[in-house]
Amino acid sequence: MSAVVITIDGPSGSGKGTIAGLLASKLGWNLLDSGALYRLLAFAAGNHGIDLTNEEALKALAAHLDVQFIDKRIILEGDEVTDAIRNEQVGAGASMVASLPAVREALLQRQRAFLEAPGLVADGRDMGTVVFPDAPLKIYLTASAEERARRRYLQLKGKVGGVSLPSLLDEIRARDERDMQRAVAPLKPAIDAIQLDSTELSIEQVMERILSEVANRDLAGQ
Repeated sequence: MSAVVITIDGPSGSGKGTIAGLLASKLGWNLLDSGALYRLLAFAAGNHGIDLTNEEALKALAAHLDVQFIDKRIILEGDEVTDAIRNEQVGAGASMVASLPAVREALLQRQRAFLEAPGLVADGRDMGTVVFPDAPLKIYLTASAEERARRRYLQLKGKVGGVSLPSLLDEIRARDERDMQRAVAPLKPAIDAIQLDSTELSIEQVMERILSEVANRDLAGQ
């Protein structure tokens, strides 16, 4: 019986990471946080003194990235970096390295290798368009830039010093433009994706909508 994949794509702060984690847990499936791979690469580049525009060096680093996902912990080169990779600076770096074609190609097979039985929930920006184009269920989750900035602010407040709502809104808008305008694998909904705007929806409501699609397509029983 082949493994099934559900993709959840969307812009920064749309809630796709939260939803993907809950869905994977609910179904008992594996989880791929593809954004973490790009964050890890940006973080590792800083550790190794590699410039974020050096495509060849980043490609080599991506191909041999020593990373482990253990429960909810992320281990990079033997050190836990679960929280360290979640700040806005690393996020901006991730967006930069993700725009490089050679880096995306180097990480493509690593991402596809996460697809194992009984199934995979893959969260990112090009999961349904590039990495798993044949996925039987694709979700594109979005929300207004203002709402996404507000969520990010609540998430970071108390954890990271000097966080301001206006600066987060500026960063989210800049990242949206960078992700949507890049030449390779731009952020956009797959043609057959179900688009969900979560601006006015609770996490429970988003989950209910997605689980109804899973049931309608009998994906959990495959």
